[in-house]
Amino acid sequence: MAKDHADQVLDRELDELPAELRRREWMRRIEAVLFASATPVTREDLARVVGQGVSVDLLIDDLMSDLEGRSFEVAKVAGGWMLRTRPAYAAAIRTAADVADQDLDLREYDVAVLAAIAYHQPITRDGLKDIFGKEISRDLIGRLHARGLIGTGPRSPRRGAPYTYVTTNEFLTAFDLGSLQDLPDREQLEDSGMLREV
Repeated sequence: MAKDHADQVLDRELDELPAELRRREWMRRIEAVLFASATPVTREDLARVVGQGVSVDLLIDDLMSDLEGRSFEVAKVAGGWMLRTRPAYAAAIRTAADVADQDLDLREYDVAVLAAIAYHQPITRDGLKDIFGKEISRDLIGRLHARGLIGTGPRSPRRGAPYTYVTTNEFLTAFDLGSLQDLPDREQLEDSGMLREV
């Protein structure tokens, strides 16, 4: 009900404004929504603040151009967009404020298990054991789950119906991926020895 009320209050079409000012206002609305959100915002959600038939993608492109040379940018991640500080300013942010708790701070082995889950999902702990040749601890799975990088997938059809694990939108966001198709090529990783075939 609150969304319906907000839609009634917000003039999406802006018919009283000249075309250029209308476009600029829609772009600023998208910027405000992205600024206020801690998670990626989908095209559908952004379309609710602009006129009917207006291309969100073109407005995002205009906003990206408008932000060129600024310390932050629009990033396409996890099926949506969000505002992010450009990597060149990471050291300045860390120096000015204690933001270490925002880092992933994953061990090398945790990253390897996370990569195996990403490439082989949905996968069980037994499947991970087959890849690494040793048992993957519940603690490690718990750490990845607590950080929101993995979630529980469908139950395996194997005896006992063990849980499977899959990556999440937080995983995509943390690694700046638009989707799982943006993962590095598996064959190249296998050739380099960084990923073993199951």
